[in-house]
Amino acid sequence: MGKFVIRTVKTGTIFNLKAGNGEVIATSEVYTTEAACKKGIESVIKNAPIAPVEDQTVEGAKKEKCPKFELYVDKAGEYRYRLKATNGQIIAVGESYKSKPSAFNGIESVKKNAAESKIVKEEK
Repeated sequence: MGKFVIRTVKTGTIFNLKAGNGEVIATSEVYTTEAACKKGIESVIKNAPIAPVEDQTVEGAKKEKCPKFELYVDKAGEYRYRLKATNGQIIAVGESYKSKPSAFNGIESVKKNAAESKIVKEEK
């Protein structure tokens, strides 16, 4: 089972969604408060399991309504994904992957882990 790990950084608070093996599969933006960060986690829990994937690496791909995962190629030529909430805000991003199937596996892992992950605060 995965977990959301809340962490304080210099500029605010972030969360990482970690899979059962401890790998980070999604990261949040920086929130100004821990309460706002927890709302971001709630949004991931609610939206990730139901979000379709919009594959922006394919020309003419179907545009999906939010919530959705957007799969794209970054400036380094690697595959990445971001999860957008119903309001279009980015609520989590994945790390880069060398292959498209690996990025899809990352998305599936977020969908699976988000729904059943506990929330913990990182201890210093």
